[in-house]
Formats: sequence, C-alpha cells, structure tokens
Amino acid sequence: MKLQEIVNNNSKVHFMAIDTTLGSEIQTCLIGLGCLDPPADGKFGPVSKFVLRSFAKIVGINDFDDMIDTQLAGKLLGETADNLFPIELGNDLASRIIKYMRQKNFWIARMPDFRNIVYVEGADEDGTPNVDTHNHFNDRRVVFVIKNGKPKVLLNVLATTEPGAHWTNNPMNANGAARIAFGQYKTWVVGTHKAGTRSAHEALTQAENLPVHRDKNKDTIRKNDIIDIGVFGINQHSGRNAAATNIGLHGAGCLVGRSHQEHKDFMGICRKDPRFKDASNGYRFMSTIIAGDDLANQVPIS
Repeated sequence: MKLQEIVNNNSKVHFMAIDTTLGSEIQTCLIGLGCLDPPADGKFGPVSKFVLRSFAKIVGINDFDDMIDTQLAGKLLGETADNLFPIELGNDLASRIIKYMRQKNFWIARMPDFRNIVYVEGADEDGTPNVDTHNHFNDRRVVFVIKNGKPKVLLNVLATTEPGAHWTNNPMNANGAARIAFGQYKTWVVGTHKAGTRSAHEALTQAENLPVHRDKNKDTIRKNDIIDIGVFGINQHSGRNAAATNIGLHGAGCLVGRSHQEHKDFMGICRKDPRFKDASNGYRFMSTIIAGDDLANQVPIS
C-alpha cells in the first residue's frame, strides 16, 4: 500500500497494519518535513507513531484515531517543510549553523521542542573560529530548537570534540586516539558514562557505529588518518570542571562538556525532548559535528 493509493481509493490503514513499504514512505515524508529524524527504515515504532500523531494535530486533524486516511495521506504528500515550519534566519550563531547544515544536506528538527545538538570544533561562543589549540577546551556544545519560526539556543557551552594530550600520546587503540569524523550521526542514547566507577554520571552514550579518524602519527589532525568505524564508547559526557587549558584524562575522543553543571543542564535539556520524554526512553539522539573554520568560510559573519 502507498499513500497515493489511500488517497485515490478513499481507504484507511491502521497503525497496526502499516507494512514496511508504507511505513518507509510515511517516514520519508516526515523526514522531509523536519518532523522525524532519518533514516527511514520502515519500522513504525513508538517514535514514528508519536511523530505522526503530533503531525496530525499540527495540520488540524484533531480527531486522529491512529488511522492513515485520505486526509492524513494527502497532508503527508502535499505539505512542505517551509510551509509547515517556516524558519526566519538571521546572522546569529544558530541561524548560521542552520544555513551551514542546509548546505551540507544535514537534517534539521523543525517540530516544536525537538532538540538539535551541534558541536562546533575550534570556535568561540559566537562561532568565531579560534586557533583550536590542542589539549584545550575550545569547542562549543550547542543545542537549539525552532520556536515560533526562529532558532532558539537552549545551550551554548565550552566543550571539546577532540582527545587531549594524554590519550593522544597514550592511545587506547594501537592505531591511535579517536577523533570523530565531521558529520551527522543518530547514535546516542541516555545512559551512564563510566558505569560502575566513582566517575559514573548520566550522559549520552554511543549505541551505534561511528566513523573516527585514528591519530596514529599523533599529529592531532585528521588529514591522512585512517578511518575506523565501530562502537568505541564515543560518549557525550562531562569534563568535571577540568581547566579550560588542560583536557587531561577527560577526553579520549568523546564529546565532552567542560563544566559538570552545564553537562547536567545539557542532559536535562535532552530529557525534555518530546521524542525521549513522550515517545521512547530508548530514543537515539542525533548530533552534528562541524568545523568552526569551515562554518566561518561557508557562512561568514556579516
């Protein structure tokens, strides 16, 4: 069954009867509208159902009864992201990040209260590139939502996306310390970093494969490094108030917020995402990692 067939035949399909073909098509529509994070896998689970119910309410179907009918199918096929969730962009950091993400064809969550997590490597608070000194916290952890048609920053704090000097020089892997590849990944769940130790704390923990650059020559840059793909414990955790000028043992390739309180704020923000709070506590969070100098080159501060 396809959405156009539902429209043409004036038919209905209940959630329970959604097959992989229809599920994938519905997900693809929701992804294009900025409602459901990619990829479309055809598995119509709790997050897909929650997002579709939310979409139905937004487009004015208030008596939605978990049936994909002609009206809902038509809305899925006919709506556009810019019509449903227009975004007014300025020259602020979140607006510039969105412009950059569009250039890179990265997905942007447009539905109200859905969090966008972005790390900007080698950048100051306003997005201005810095010299990205090795072993320093000089990157940004940014979370924003689209609210009333404008990007609203919920968090913009000091972080690192790179391993510090200790783990660069004493890597846990024979091929070198891990440095996450720039890109966008739907990989993390709410969990515990360093579970079972005195340092254990709530974090976003890696649950799916990620590509990393292996710094075997210890030159602290990605160029010419081999790419390694796997689950390496690349978590989003706290730096426990380490000095801004010394990552110390806190960064071995993870995405680390320097301040412990700011990290707790980050986790609170993540927990309030409706996809986690209202749909599934196993929700996989998406995060985007970009280079501050490339952001400045592609979307200059004007």
